[in-house]
Amino acid sequence: MNFFDAIRVERKKIHRSKIVLILVLAAIVLWVPSMFNMEMNLDMQAGDPPPENNFFVQGFLLFAWFLFPAGMVVATVMIRQLEQGNNGISKMLSLPVHPAMLSLAKFIILVFLAALFILITIGVYYIAAAVGTVIHHYNFMLAPLFVFKVAAFFFLAAIPMLSVFWMLSVCIQTPIFAAGLGLASVVPSVLMINTKLWFIYPMCYPFYVITAKYISTAQVNLFPWIPVAVGITIVCLAISCIFFGKAERR
Repeated sequence: MNFFDAIRVERKKIHRSKIVLILVLAAIVLWVPSMFNMEMNLDMQAGDPPPENNFFVQGFLLFAWFLFPAGMVVATVMIRQLEQGNNGISKMLSLPVHPAMLSLAKFIILVFLAALFILITIGVYYIAAAVGTVIHHYNFMLAPLFVFKVAAFFFLAAIPMLSVFWMLSVCIQTPIFAAGLGLASVVPSVLMINTKLWFIYPMCYPFYVITAKYISTAQVNLFPWIPVAVGITIVCLAISCIFFGKAERR
């Protein structure tokens, strides 16, 4: 079994799980309440962002701060839990495949789910914006090029955070503790984005880039952010590869 075969196997497991359904429901929970309060965006004062921008940015800020990280924590734990039934992880480790390769394959699936979650959220956004446009006779729909540019930048910024979540799920054997620690790590993001050392805390990356670009006047400096982010991702993935399956092999 090579690396791509391992990814295909993991993808089939995801199709049989309820992870994607959970992500769809989360996206609906994000945009439906905002859709029912669209008239608030129409009462903007002169100089404020246009209603269509405000509707998108406010929703995406909530998505960036909590809903996306929380969804990824849940997805990470569920990916790990897929192997617990019928002693599946031991069976996988008995195959002629290196545990590190399995760990990386599962991380790739997590990254794929993150991209899928973002795409689902954008899809629900356009549905909500279209409904709001019909109800309020005002175009709430932003240009797809703008929306997908924001989404792409957001996705890239989220990869180091995903590597941290994956490392926690591998190193902490009790799922509820891994999930609890992952969720708890999201809360300080609001505090960290207001410090000069925000770039050392990957859980605040998605929230920071959205806040800096659309709310504050701060600029996202690529240095030292990018080198630190790459270093954190490599270290977390290396630790995950080292410890993946270690408890089951004892």
